[in-house]
Amino acid sequence: MFLAVQDNRLATIPEIAAAYGISENHLKKVVHQLARSGVIETVRGKGGGIRLACKPDELRLGDLVLALEPNMYLVECFNLKTNTCRVVSACKLKHFLGDASKAFINTLDQHTLDDVVISKQAVVGCR
Repeated sequence: MFLAVQDNRLATIPEIAAAYGISENHLKKVVHQLARSGVIETVRGKGGGIRLACKPDELRLGDLVLALEPNMYLVECFNLKTNTCRVVSACKLKHFLGDASKAFINTLDQHTLDDVVISKQAVVGCR
């Protein structure tokens, strides 16, 4: 949300962490994942920072969630490589949870990052 109201200006991790009162170390991990997935661009060096890779009205919320949680494994049996569940062949829960996960992402995909930003003042000035 912070980057959505920056009008393509580069923002820094310390700046965002201070605005929201969150850990810079945690934010670095999130920024790294978002950069790897192409959601944000990073510029290194003096005067560097981060910015959105696209306009806020082009970034679907479902895509943003999947960039941070790409597999959405709600239960162990969703991961066929590491699954050790003993009742997987007799259990229908995985199907219901799979449907719910898809519905969750589909609902989020009906909205963009721009939709969640009510006011620039509230996003940038929250403390």
